[in-house]
Amino acid sequence: MYTHLKPALLMLLVWTVLTGVAYPLVVTGMAQVIFPGKANGSLIKDAQGKALGSELIGQPFSDPKHFWGRPSATSPYPYNAGASSGSNLGPTNPALADAVQSRIQTLKEADPGNPLPIPVDLVTASGSGLDPHISPAAAEYQINRVAKARNMNVAKVRELVEEYTESRQWLMFGEPRVNVLGLNLALDGVVR
Repeated sequence: MYTHLKPALLMLLVWTVLTGVAYPLVVTGMAQVIFPGKANGSLIKDAQGKALGSELIGQPFSDPKHFWGRPSATSPYPYNAGASSGSNLGPTNPALADAVQSRIQTLKEADPGNPLPIPVDLVTASGSGLDPHISPAAAEYQINRVAKARNMNVAKVRELVEEYTESRQWLMFGEPRVNVLGLNLALDGVVR
């Protein structure tokens, strides 16, 4: 039995060192050299180097002068990156219908004269609960409210939305999207 146990334990030790220590160190080192910004969380920093957030994680905005992102279903607080999850409420669940209705009401109260239809991504959470983007339609829905709250020209706000609208990945995957944090920082005049 010892003749079989010794090589098995030796192989366990060798593969643990190779796959549990060496490989992660090599991959992490390569990532830090090749694309350090992405390897460190795609952080958005101000001119002084202070981290303001990540391009990959949504943040809660509720002030009328900011664009609002997709609702988050994470707990115990919204956009909790340590607890990424959806609400797991099915389409026939009354709690989902109530949550959507409440979000619709909030949007209508924030901009009562808005005739545009409310885009679905403003009233439903993403699968991860961390989505940092909204659709261009969701941004368009909010332009008048933001311009009015900031006492800005609607055309200038629309221009910023277009500037922060990202196209399809590699021109074929996904849909155009607007990064809410980047757009709101630009509106606030934060120099990056």
